[in-house]
Amino acid sequence: MDEQMTPSAFSGTLHHYSEKLCAFEYGSASERPKPHSLLFIGGLSDGLGTVPYIKDLAKTLEPTSWSVFAVLLSSSYNGWGMVSLDKDVEEIGNCVKYVKTYKSAKNGDTPTMVALMGHSTGSQDVLHYLYSVSAPDRPQVEGAILQAPVSDRENLLQFLRAGDAATPSEELTKVYDGLVYLAKVNVTNCSKNAILPLASTARIGLDPEVPMSSHRFLSLASPDSPESPLEDDLFSSDLGDERLEQTFGAICSKGILKGSLLVLPGGSDEYIKKGHGKSWYRGSKGI
Repeated sequence: MDEQMTPSAFSGTLHHYSEKLCAFEYGSASERPKPHSLLFIGGLSDGLGTVPYIKDLAKTLEPTSWSVFAVLLSSSYNGWGMVSLDKDVEEIGNCVKYVKTYKSAKNGDTPTMVALMGHSTGSQDVLHYLYSVSAPDRPQVEGAILQAPVSDRENLLQFLRAGDAATPSEELTKVYDGLVYLAKVNVTNCSKNAILPLASTARIGLDPEVPMSSHRFLSLASPDSPESPLEDDLFSSDLGDERLEQTFGAICSKGILKGSLLVLPGGSDEYIKKGHGKSWYRGSKGI
């Protein structure tokens, strides 16, 4: 039997930060806009209201000068299989720019601040936003949070090693190897957006309803890691110091983050190895 779904009501304002994308700001529309904004970026398949704790976060921040925005991207819901991190952070930058302009207009001379909060794979968006280009090519933010950052590559490999009730590990690995080969051929032939067979991606644990481009599959699976990690492979436990220097270690020099970075691993996250966060701290030089 399907899980019983129940309605939920939230007060807030829907902001259109671009022609086809929006962000929902929690809070009464009758209140004067708060000067500071926390932009929440969900993980794979997330969308408006799909992360339960966001309403509690917004409630907790009610007495403060911060409001919470749930940001919808082209990759939200089932769009994540066809969209790159570069596209995500371009849209996040547009949202940051919109929110800063909106809050400045509503709050007059009161200084405004914006912080980004990524949840699960949304943490990859936030880190990519901070290190991949320099200011002023991207709007600056005053703070950033990585909440429950995960390695999609290690998650996938764990599924392959374990197998499932119907298919042994060896057979799943053959399916995976075939997908890697096909995706690499497509990218080499300038067909990076070619969609991989849904029946095959579903067999290795990916959502059977999500079309997956060759480029995004390779980015998430990053089959040549840890020696040659691709853009989505940011939090794997076997990444070397060189990769950490390119990502966490580049944040300060890029000038996008004006304040501090907070990393909050999930309390019972089986994908984060004990002590793994220390390597991120070393790579970030303690920001």
